[in-house]
Amino acid sequence: MSFIIGKSCVDCMDTACANACPVDCIHGPINVGGSGAEVAAQGKEAFPGGQLYIDPDTCINCGACVPECPVSAIYEDEDIAIKAGDEESVHKNYEFFGLKYA
Repeated sequence: MSFIIGKSCVDCMDTACANACPVDCIHGPINVGGSGAEVAAQGKEAFPGGQLYIDPDTCINCGACVPECPVSAIYEDEDIAIKAGDEESVHKNYEFFGLKYA
């Protein structure tokens, strides 16, 4: 189980969550290893429809990212995201890192 960034992050891409992460598991919208650096460098306007993602293989489920998200886009795990009607975000998070959600 991993924290999941949901659809509320689309176009927001506030990188405070990435900055708070102690294990550097939040990336995107393009670079799978950049901790949102492209957003910081180019601005979120350069990535319309973009969002950040949490690497499920790296996430330690500490929750440090949750209070930093200004749009409450972070779910505690996949099941909660799915129950909230955001299953698409679960798949997008996994696919961003070349993984498949079982």
